[in-house]
Amino acid sequence: MSDYAVINPATGETLATYPTATDAEVEAAIATADAAYRTWGRTSTPAERAALLRRVAELHRERRDELAAIIVREMGKPLAAAEGEVDFSADITEFYADQIDAITGDTPIDILGEGTAVIRRAPLGALLGIMPWNFPYYQVARFAAPNLAVGNTILLKHAPQCPESGAAIAKMYADAAFPEGAYTDVRITNEQAATVIADRRVQGVSVTGSERAGAAVAETAGRNLKKVVLELGGSDPFILLSTPDLDATVQMAVDARLDNNGQSCNAAKRFIVASDLYDAFLEKFSAAMADATVGDPFAEDTVLGPLSSLTAAERLEEQVDRAVAQGATLVTGGVRDGAFFPGTVLTGVTPEMDAYREEFFGPVGVVYRAESEEQALEIANGTPFGLGSYVFTTDEAQASRVADAIDAGMVYINVVLADSPELPFGGVKRSGTGREMGLLAAEEFVNKKLIRVAG
Repeated sequence: MSDYAVINPATGETLATYPTATDAEVEAAIATADAAYRTWGRTSTPAERAALLRRVAELHRERRDELAAIIVREMGKPLAAAEGEVDFSADITEFYADQIDAITGDTPIDILGEGTAVIRRAPLGALLGIMPWNFPYYQVARFAAPNLAVGNTILLKHAPQCPESGAAIAKMYADAAFPEGAYTDVRITNEQAATVIADRRVQGVSVTGSERAGAAVAETAGRNLKKVVLELGGSDPFILLSTPDLDATVQMAVDARLDNNGQSCNAAKRFIVASDLYDAFLEKFSAAMADATVGDPFAEDTVLGPLSSLTAAERLEEQVDRAVAQGATLVTGGVRDGAFFPGTVLTGVTPEMDAYREEFFGPVGVVYRAESEEQALEIANGTPFGLGSYVFTTDEAQASRVADAIDAGMVYINVVLADSPELPFGGVKRSGTGREMGLLAAEEFVNKKLIRVAG
């Protein structure tokens, strides 16, 4: 049986299929990961782990062209974006090598009595990562690198449409001389994943994906008393209150919406614009969205390749059609061509419509008019999600005030696409729990062990 396949979304052609692991292979993978933790994970030094991670970062850069081409075929990412993702994954991996002392060092505690006390970070053991298709390298890097740095071992279930990128990552860890079992690519079903989570040798699970996937994993993890980190959906607001350069701000809005073919959890998706800027913003934003070149993801001038699959494009089309049927206005776009979907703009969305609370996972922007700062915040916080957010204003006090009032895990002020390895990533509400990236990522799956010594 095979649930894992490379289907080129640009053409619909099935390029390769791969078998799902047998139950015996799953058992062997868990046993090997557990054995690696009990030997290498407990005996290797931080410096040794950092050296291996640094080599993985180097291999990302050395194999950049090959790695990028794989994910263009797997999920339709434009080539330049695919190359950028490989570069960013290398940077993330290298960051944790560079920060190994901060990640693994003791933290002294000022105690009230005599003697000393420290918090010593120790690994937990084997972890399962369940990763999505939209960033096949980046998502893995931000889970695997910090956890390998602290001495955990990784079982990695990649998305069924990403078997070749999954295998390429595993090969880099093997070629970097990580011991067998430190990083294992496992092609498993959802049912097998539940078995892995329940296994006593597996100490935690991290999932990036849909609300439905996150809820299912969290239920299984909770039933088995396992730590879980969830990075789920988002419908991030882009709040424009004032700007010295509307054209530049519009371009940032377009960039933030169309990145990765619009298939990014923390993409700006809802554009909430002050009333005095609304008409001009809508005109310029709609024109720029309509002008985004749709085409072959390998072509240099392509801005929007295909969505990840025909099913994804059909789902997005249904959402747009339903929004219009419920009273929204389609300003531009909305007409699907196979798995390709153009830059699309909706207005007139109200709280009574499904679109007010849904996430559009594709190049669809919804524009709202706000008569006041308070109304802008009401719209911004009026969804079940709370991942990222963007605030544009020339008023520093207003920027701080609005940032404090937004229900989100991240706020970016007057900037977009500014993710960086040192910045923690995560959300609140139905966008998930826990943090990835930054030093906080290395705190999620460790035993913060207290060591108290008498005076």
